[in-house]
Amino acid sequence: MTIATEPSPPGPRFTRHESGDRREHSELSRTARRWVRRGSDATTELTGAARMRPDFLIVGAQRCGTTTMFKALVQHPQVLRPFLRKGIHYFDKRYDRGERWYRGHFPLLATERLASRRQGGLPVLTGESSPYYMFHPLAPQRIAGELPEVKLVVLLRDPVIRAYSAHSHERGRGFEDLEFADAVAAEPERIAGERERLMAEPGSDSLHWQHHAYLTRGQYVEQLRVLEQAVGRDRLCVVDSGRLFSDPRPVVDEVVAFLGLEPGAPIELEQHNARSRSPLPDDLRLRLERHFEPYDEQLASWWGRTPSWRE
Repeated sequence: MTIATEPSPPGPRFTRHESGDRREHSELSRTARRWVRRGSDATTELTGAARMRPDFLIVGAQRCGTTTMFKALVQHPQVLRPFLRKGIHYFDKRYDRGERWYRGHFPLLATERLASRRQGGLPVLTGESSPYYMFHPLAPQRIAGELPEVKLVVLLRDPVIRAYSAHSHERGRGFEDLEFADAVAAEPERIAGERERLMAEPGSDSLHWQHHAYLTRGQYVEQLRVLEQAVGRDRLCVVDSGRLFSDPRPVVDEVVAFLGLEPGAPIELEQHNARSRSPLPDDLRLRLERHFEPYDEQLASWWGRTPSWRE
């Protein structure tokens, strides 16, 4: 099914891509992609100066539909996708590789000019999606320093469901061996001091901060305030993922308009990276909802709207 990003009847349901089907993501294919990327890194870095800088970044939040949004946007005829990686993770994990390496992942300026001519002289954009950018303590300032005009897209989901989904995701990737309730209980000890260490040691990494901050990542308003301070409110587009999944048309329209793209492009929407999970126990859900309540209230005040999961 396709939808056009212009006024029309209610949008279609998503096609769901269940992550249980692992055939595309076998260990063999992952290994092959790693080798291809290593070779491409060496090649594209040499041409970094002749390539585009990103016009937009999808910076988070993790497990909130960032892949779905990225795959929708790159279908627009005015958007060129990055080379090989949708998420480059430069501003969080690979900043030491340098700006030229980063630009090496984007289309050539010659490709941009050709694409613009094909679109009747309209501007052509490129971007990437790295959902750790929003949460990494150094990424916002790095983004502001290197990309002073870039626009940031943020997707937000019910933080309880986001946390449960993230836990399932990390278990599936081999980064988590605790059950969800135990992982939530262990989170304060796991992440204690990690933010400060990442800031004090810019080249360092943190397993716990990236993979085990299930509740802290869902305290969205804290991260939005940091992003706002770094780049300004007018360069932030905050999307309610609940509305994206229930009625995608106006949400995609909003992002298309924010990026300055022409409306009306046919875009097929598919929900990616969904995982099947057993239901969250009611008592644990209630406890987590209470944890997030003050953060959600502050979010509603900052955002100027009530999040869908609090309606």
